[in-house]
Amino acid sequence: MSPYAWLEQSLATIHRADWYRSVQSIHGSAGATVVLDGREVINFASNDYLGLAGDERLIQAATTATQNLGTGSTGSRLLSGHRELHGELESAIASLKKTEDALVFSSGYLANLGAITACVGKRDVVFSDEYNHSSLKNGAILSGAGVIEYPHCDVEVLKSKLQEVRGNYRRCLIITDSVFSMDGDLCPLPTLLNIAEEFNCMLLVDEAHATGVLGETGAGCVEYFDCTNRQLIQVGTLSKALGSLGGYVAGSKNLIDFLRNRAPTWIYTTALSPADTAAALSGINIVKQEPQRRNQLWENINYLKKLIVNLPNLKILPSESAIVCFQVESAAEALKIGNYLKAEGIFAPAIRPPTVPTSRIRISLMATHQQNHVEKLVEVLKDFG
Repeated sequence: MSPYAWLEQSLATIHRADWYRSVQSIHGSAGATVVLDGREVINFASNDYLGLAGDERLIQAATTATQNLGTGSTGSRLLSGHRELHGELESAIASLKKTEDALVFSSGYLANLGAITACVGKRDVVFSDEYNHSSLKNGAILSGAGVIEYPHCDVEVLKSKLQEVRGNYRRCLIITDSVFSMDGDLCPLPTLLNIAEEFNCMLLVDEAHATGVLGETGAGCVEYFDCTNRQLIQVGTLSKALGSLGGYVAGSKNLIDFLRNRAPTWIYTTALSPADTAAALSGINIVKQEPQRRNQLWENINYLKKLIVNLPNLKILPSESAIVCFQVESAAEALKIGNYLKAEGIFAPAIRPPTVPTSRIRISLMATHQQNHVEKLVEVLKDFG
């Protein structure tokens, strides 16, 4: 028997469980509407919360950087890949996050892997929220540290587990998303910081879905909860509200200097391309200069929440972000609803296990959605129900 025969069997199992996934080609520029399968649909599947991925200023910044610096960075940052543009972006991130310094990675996933594996090892322990993103969970595993999951946002269980085992380890790291990407709810950040201080733990918070969306200036959940001056490790992405690609870690100068010397996913990876770097820098400038984009996003979020209250057939999950999900009974049902929505001109895909514990339809709002886009979504959901 071929050593690869198991692949066919595994794929058959995935199909039977209605967990099979395949790509869907989006045509045209990113935006509140996109072309899918040859027809225009309203896009409620995007993480482009501020609508910057198709903004002409980001496109021009990326184009100019490519013309001046080339398409690739050609090497890792410590060898031949560092450009002044990278430093400018890191300064802009630190300014937005109000931290001493920041470090740019080639993706948010790499930022989490690099930060976690650099900060803890075999003599240490990681406490992880059970709903954390894959990059956080895999970073904990790859670090070689002991990994203890606690129930979603259950600070009492977290505290109890720390009381039991904290003394057995050298260093302790608590890791959590700030906005949970498949639910839309927020972590209890102030309480987590208090617990971290009580038990002499580091705290790493992934601001991927909060940067540009939450906080008075769009700095994220840390700003939203008024925790800017407290000591912690902030990770995020440039690929969502900031409209580009890449990731970052923001924190103290000592932390960033240490990561430059010890984070393997930064040291051994080609630097972020000039185009992505310039686009992200332009995105941050727009976040700072145009708060009306964020205000418009929240108007759309609140408008949707107001309308769906009148749809009692939907089991809406608690949300305090631009992500609104409603839970369904099975993966098959989620696929059925997702296909119906697409047929009616709404792109809001089914999210199924193992990505999430229970199947759901995930809706993400953008600042560039029009009121009639939101109204049509609710009308289609009402007709289906």
